[in-house]
Amino acid sequence: MARETDRAALAAEVCTALKRCCPGSSAEPTGSLASGKADSFSDIDIAWVVPDARFPDCLARGVEALGEVRPLDSVRSDPDFHRSDRRRLLFARFAGVPLFWRLDLDVRTASVADDPLYDAGNPAARAREDEWSRPASALANAVGAVKAAARKREDEARGLLDRGFARISEDDRATGDWAADVTRLAHAAALRDSALTDLAAQVIELAARHLGGSSA
Repeated sequence: MARETDRAALAAEVCTALKRCCPGSSAEPTGSLASGKADSFSDIDIAWVVPDARFPDCLARGVEALGEVRPLDSVRSDPDFHRSDRRRLLFARFAGVPLFWRLDLDVRTASVADDPLYDAGNPAARAREDEWSRPASALANAVGAVKAAARKREDEARGLLDRGFARISEDDRATGDWAADVTRLAHAAALRDSALTDLAAQVIELAARHLGGSSA
């Protein structure tokens, strides 16, 4: 089993790489890792503050820097901030680490570093429909639902699953049989994007391991 010390070390490597690739920036863990309350299901939350004038350049260099820390399986941008002029929220999956260890990288320029609501709800900051993947987002919800159900947060798990089904226009809802629910959502996402087939299989196996049921 992957150790929490390994996750903390990975977070530290990411912070070092980000600061090195963008002089004048700062990067530090946030959330449960920073507070010392992380459990075995916690992901890696990092806040990266970059100089305003170097925002586009730092974004490009940052993704390259992440790949130098460890090979990347995928990087997605939260559609709510995809076109923001001063903010991004990136979701990165590193190869060879637990699916729970997704990196959530909150990138902001120095001028809005202390404004958590900057561009929230701004239509001009949102991605166009062809700039993000609904199936990939739904599959991320499936992983989140495994976490929530394993933590006995059933309302949270239900909400994640229902939003995941809705995101891909799948006429389905959570039933409370969590492993089966996650499996259906993962299958539905992969049917809409065959590039997600391998990841969907990993998510189904994850649900079977932590929630019971079959991984078939």
